[in-house]
Amino acid sequence: MTVSVEPTSVEPKHGEPAEVLRPHAEDAFADELAALAAQDDRPRPARWKLSPWAVATYLLGGTLPDGTVITPKYVGPRRLVEVAVTTLATDRALLLLGVPGTAKTWVSEHLAAAVSGDSTLLVQGTAGTPEEAIRYGWNYAQLLANGPSRDALVPSPVMRAMADGMTARIEELTRIPADVQDSLITILSEKTLPIPELGQEVQAVRGFNVIATANDRDRGVNDLSSALRRRFNTVVLPLPESVEAEVDIVSRRVDQIGRSLDLPAAPDGVAEIRRVVTVFRELRDGVASDGRTKLKSPSGTLSTAEAISVVTNGLALAAHFGDGVLRSGDVAAGILGAVVRDPAADRVIWQEYLEAVVRERDGWKDFYRACREVSA
Repeated sequence: MTVSVEPTSVEPKHGEPAEVLRPHAEDAFADELAALAAQDDRPRPARWKLSPWAVATYLLGGTLPDGTVITPKYVGPRRLVEVAVTTLATDRALLLLGVPGTAKTWVSEHLAAAVSGDSTLLVQGTAGTPEEAIRYGWNYAQLLANGPSRDALVPSPVMRAMADGMTARIEELTRIPADVQDSLITILSEKTLPIPELGQEVQAVRGFNVIATANDRDRGVNDLSSALRRRFNTVVLPLPESVEAEVDIVSRRVDQIGRSLDLPAAPDGVAEIRRVVTVFRELRDGVASDGRTKLKSPSGTLSTAEAISVVTNGLALAAHFGDGVLRSGDVAAGILGAVVRDPAADRVIWQEYLEAVVRERDGWKDFYRACREVSA
């Protein structure tokens, strides 16, 4: 016997749209998604809002025949995006793998938004994630009062995605305990979720799939079993290839975040963004950009996401406590906090980098003084 799962929705209070701090991707980019859907005449898999071509265009950006500009959501190799989108059109789940800050969650959200029009069917993986978060739970008041019943069952995001033919997202899969991870095996291989307490099951309808993310640095925390790994097609998201690409990513995201926080635009902030990105890349790679000075790498990841955070915080400092122009003093403290995670070892690495590289670099005197000041 197959049980149906009724979709639910949350209405804004008083019928008015809420002014949320961070809209879901399908809301923030609703106009672009609508424009793509209107001009998308290519075949669409069952229950997909867009064709695979349109989904890739939504992520990578482009200009539609009517002149509508689709902004890039991901800056990286096109082939990786095409493989990820194609995977979702098959019966295999998608695993986005990479070091922290490579936009795994961001890509996952936008893929779900473009494919299903809903990125909120999400399971957040932690060391305490229970099996109920992936399968189903119970309303214990109803369970105790009336025993197991359909009304007492609380569907998980994965169960709801199966019933509605949508895309479920699982963040930080390798953080989830191994026995809970393996509850996905039957779902991904048999496309069914048994409910033995009711003698029923939920069968996935066409359009259902799963996007999971995992952190390269978490390998060994809760490694995926070979049985579960076979159910996924793995796409590794790399760090940006060049300084220019990373500066572009940081600039775009800072602009988006700044507008959502009503921060003034920083037209002259590209120079400071480039400095932040350069510092992070040099310390991350263990060598100065000229290739002549070897460096020690600190314990932190110094990812693109952290660079975005540092610049956004600097922009807020410039807006609220300065003249609105992003300067070295606005980003210096954020860089120090990102680099020095281990107060003993990382501080030595940072001081050596300042003296060996930053102090000797032309045009970086103000940056050097600002960093020395906050490091004192």
